[in-house]
Amino acid sequence: MSAPDVAVIVPTLRRPDSLERALRSLFAQTAVQTRLKQIVVVDNDPQASSRLLVEALKAASPFRLTWVHAPQPGVATARNTGLAATDASLIAFLDDDEAASDTWLAALLDAQATTGADAVFGPIRGRVPDGTGWATSYLERFFGREGPEQTQLIDAPYGCGNSLLRRTTALPGHAPFNVSADQAGGEDDALFAALAARGGRFGWAAEAWVDEFAPPHRATLTYALTRAFAYGQGPSQTAASARDWPAVARWMAVGAAQAVVWGVAASALTLIGHPRRAEMMDRCARGVGKLFWMKGFEPHFYGARELARLDRTAAS
Repeated sequence: MSAPDVAVIVPTLRRPDSLERALRSLFAQTAVQTRLKQIVVVDNDPQASSRLLVEALKAASPFRLTWVHAPQPGVATARNTGLAATDASLIAFLDDDEAASDTWLAALLDAQATTGADAVFGPIRGRVPDGTGWATSYLERFFGREGPEQTQLIDAPYGCGNSLLRRTTALPGHAPFNVSADQAGGEDDALFAALAARGGRFGWAAEAWVDEFAPPHRATLTYALTRAFAYGQGPSQTAASARDWPAVARWMAVGAAQAVVWGVAASALTLIGHPRRAEMMDRCARGVGKLFWMKGFEPHFYGARELARLDRTAAS
């Protein structure tokens, strides 16, 4: 039997330079010429701002390059729209602020074949602009991703950026990403929690490297800690969605302990100016997130909020 084909989906929202970097890294992929069926760019801007760029890049692409429009801003909506534009058996996701190494996709495919996993994830090098000061090391780790040194099965999933998913098992139905997560994110948390509940398996591709370039407005301690709070909300929200109230109580208890222990550590390290204080703040924020997981406490990073930020930036 021939190996299953793969499509790469790249959601984007008004990041032309970053999008071009991501696409050119995909054009340079090696050892996948017979398997990479399609690159799908999903423009989540109501103004369809990336269309001309993608049309201009088609001549440079050795692979089929497709542009589709998802005019309703939202991260889950964008991912679902990309899925609807391809019938490939395997789906890889690359974010528009990432650039893949030239063997990235081949490494993901090899890891999936080796492990038989339903979802495979790879490592990320975080890149931040100059001028982030004492928090630079923390921010690079925050926007990065580490895992095992060897390709293998793993117990827990990561996020969708830099991933390869088996469509039949990991992406069931015509719209597997829950659009209720369009503004706050976390659509991949819910997807992978459901996959785990069905007995799905997760894998790690140790050589599937990408670089993630944090833009200046995100490469700040305030943004990272707000994201850490949102990440902390994930376990409690997933348990609440399943109406598993004992699990919600357990996660809240864990969060309370984390908030106290790491909050004290963060305060102590801040007093002496220790560079690891950001890590303690991060852990404290994740603990607080487990406590305040309810509707109304969700910070919004995507969709309408990001579009409004871009509009303000363009007007200034």
